[in-house]
Amino acid sequence: MSDLADIGVDVSRETLAKMEAFAALLTRWNARINLVSPSTLPDLWTRHILDSAQIYAHAPPNAQHWVDLGSGGGLPAIICAILAQDSAPDLRFTLIESDRRKCVFLHTAARELGVPLRILTERAESALPQSADIVSARALAPLPQLLPLVARHLAPKGTALLPKGKNHASELAAARVDWQFEESSYPSQTDPSAKLLILKGIARV
Repeated sequence: MSDLADIGVDVSRETLAKMEAFAALLTRWNARINLVSPSTLPDLWTRHILDSAQIYAHAPPNAQHWVDLGSGGGLPAIICAILAQDSAPDLRFTLIESDRRKCVFLHTAARELGVPLRILTERAESALPQSADIVSARALAPLPQLLPLVARHLAPKGTALLPKGKNHASELAAARVDWQFEESSYPSQTDPSAKLLILKGIARV
């Protein structure tokens, strides 16, 4: 198990226990529902848990509402919600996921872990706009296809936290054809080829 402190996240023993319980729950359910690629399960902690936790380290302070698009197996949303219970207990989480079976998992995880979550069984493009302070999406779509969904649910002064893999530079270039935004990026602590993109002021050109 990697050290959360290495990615700038300091957690209590209770929080760590919840993260470990989530990892165990996801592993059990993954045999029935493809929540994450089975090939990544041996490295679940680094590939998924720590990878999600590092996103929370960049959440802007005083945010009140976090929306996660295409939540799937609850990554990064549930990990971030667990972390927020200690450091930002008033931060609300809304998870938008169209797959009903995955939503059953999300409801189960929320109940068993004691993490309050609002879960919408809808497609991100048809769900009512959420006007969120933070929007995240992990492994949902390339940036040009993702930005319309992010913009739909992000408040005008909100922040998008978008982890991207090795194609992040080409995705950014393609997205700038139709979109303008302020962009900063941070190297991933779990994948040397990946970046966490932080976008603000997202608007169509």
